[in-house]
Amino acid sequence: MSLQVELEQQRNVLIVRLRGELDHHTADIVRFKMEDAILRGRCDHVVLSLRDLQFMDSSGLGVVLGRYKLVKGRGGRMVVCDAHDNVKRLFELSGLYKILSFYDTERSALAGLEVVS
Repeated sequence: MSLQVELEQQRNVLIVRLRGELDHHTADIVRFKMEDAILRGRCDHVVLSLRDLQFMDSSGLGVVLGRYKLVKGRGGRMVVCDAHDNVKRLFELSGLYKILSFYDTERSALAGLEVVS
């Protein structure tokens, strides 16, 4: 299965929706698209929506961690929403669960960032 990346900006928040599998084959695509959008756009924060992400491996975790550091270094926050249990478990095992905030929906993630659409 491949990966589709959808980017949407709402005010100062970049919403990244991933569909498919984030693994060593697709990690560079996500890394490039997110970095480009963060550095070119006027976004302070990132919402990573994983509702349609079926699988993620350690390469995907590396992408998330790297973009988290980029956003945090610019004074922003990254949050995750709609993650399936198997993906949440990967975040827990890696320790990223301790540094990222997780929400059930995009709407609650935006509210957690105090951004109203």
